[in-house]
Amino acid sequence: MSSAVRRDTARSAVEKNTLDYDVAIVGYGPVGQLAAILLGDRGWRVGVVERHPEPYKLPRAVHFDDEVARILAAAGLVEQIGAISVPAPDYEWRNADGQTLLRFDRQRPGASGWPQSNNFHQPDLEQVLDARVRELAQVDVRRGHEATELLDLGDHAEVTVRDPSGEQYALRAAYVIGCDGANSLVRDRMRTSVTDLGFCYDWLIVDVTPHQAWPPVNLQICDPARPTTVVSGGPGRRRWEFMRMPGETIDDLNRPETAWRLLASWNITPDNATFERHAVYTFQARWADRWRDGRLLLAGDAAHLMPPFAGQGMCSGLRDAANLAWKIDLVLGGTAHPDLLDTYTSERCAHVQHAIGLSIALGKIICATDPEIVAARDQAMLDAGARPESALPKIPPPVLGPGLLHRGPDGWPARPAGHLAAQGRARAPDGRTGLLDDLVGTGFRIAAMADPRPCLSAHQLDFLASIGARLVRIVPADQLRPEAAQEDGLHTIGDVDTFLLPHLKEVDHAAAIVRPDFYLYGAADTLTELPALVDELRSDLTRPTL
Repeated sequence: MSSAVRRDTARSAVEKNTLDYDVAIVGYGPVGQLAAILLGDRGWRVGVVERHPEPYKLPRAVHFDDEVARILAAAGLVEQIGAISVPAPDYEWRNADGQTLLRFDRQRPGASGWPQSNNFHQPDLEQVLDARVRELAQVDVRRGHEATELLDLGDHAEVTVRDPSGEQYALRAAYVIGCDGANSLVRDRMRTSVTDLGFCYDWLIVDVTPHQAWPPVNLQICDPARPTTVVSGGPGRRRWEFMRMPGETIDDLNRPETAWRLLASWNITPDNATFERHAVYTFQARWADRWRDGRLLLAGDAAHLMPPFAGQGMCSGLRDAANLAWKIDLVLGGTAHPDLLDTYTSERCAHVQHAIGLSIALGKIICATDPEIVAARDQAMLDAGARPESALPKIPPPVLGPGLLHRGPDGWPARPAGHLAAQGRARAPDGRTGLLDDLVGTGFRIAAMADPRPCLSAHQLDFLASIGARLVRIVPADQLRPEAAQEDGLHTIGDVDTFLLPHLKEVDHAAAIVRPDFYLYGAADTLTELPALVDELRSDLTRPTL
């Protein structure tokens, strides 16, 4: 059917029954839920459609990192994170002989202030995200309602929806976000190609609930006879993943009796564990080349798929939502030019490609079955003393691609722009102690070693106020004074962990502009350079340059 005929058919079916929103979201998994929270919390009317009438009750993703914990906390889930997850302080790779090839020590908090690695049960996460959504009166969630067509009409977009009775209606919105998974309708209606790296393996995923406590260690068994992953599936749960070997069919592998047979070598039987599910997944490595086409946008699995070996699949989707929501907010509010949304693709696609590259690099090591390759791999890792920094291939740190970032003379992001801003524990003048985000709030932030206000003009301060930016002065904790709480327009906090100030001094920066998604817009070596950085941010929001 041509696009013109499809448009006429859709409009005639629904023109008598149309609902208006600022943003429509197709799909209500964790990514769609987080996007709804971040937009609804900013006051926008959000309509969400999800074709499944009930939440999916079985496990899927099981890991999130410290950055995602920070994102969830900013979405209002500070108290819930600890209840639905367990930190994973240890992760070991062992060979067929039980020798430790790699040991990842994750005892210390990550750069975002939360545990570096956390395991969780996805239905629990979706439940607390849904409860948070339900607190927002401006978010309308419609389960059992399936998006069947999608049109970008220039000044708005329309989603044709079929309700449980078969009747059709439309959602009209300024923007539509496709959080509708690997088989995305929204992506299908966009002008975008897909890059597929062709890295595919079949693995059997088995989730169980042991009847007794199980050692919390997370393991990767690099056995060429059967590469196997053993990790926590969240509080009280465990997950095993078994690679399909040559000569095995997917049907043979995907049987309960096969799962129990493979679990038996771990002393997991029907007598001491409850079977939750088994499923064979084909891990893929691909991404959409365009995540925005006019008023249509993609997030999560609709935009990218990756192998699980770095635990970044769902994490990447939640980063998508965190990157996109504040940009849509500024565009809808008239503070930023609509072209700002093009930076969503350029920034996030580059970041996702790093995560996919890391997942593939780890997967090639884990999935090796050739005896000579395996022997060489094991010896190299043993010689490196099980240290990941020595044994694993060198991979550049994850950094955003070009976008809303301070640029150097060559036109490319100037370090540290595009890097994640760290946070530690801080103390407020009234004595409260907590992570920096909890004390000063989220959104745009200028973090400085001295009061930045004297360096900024009234015009610049008005601009910063218009985007909700917070001015934060960081002082040593023992120099914090109660009277600092009375200063208008400035948050003064003490550096409890002696982390924030040494970090700024180490990189020789007097001030930094942090974006609402916690990535650095840019930094100033001295406070006298800060006004120019603020002016550049204002100009970039008005008309971003990629």
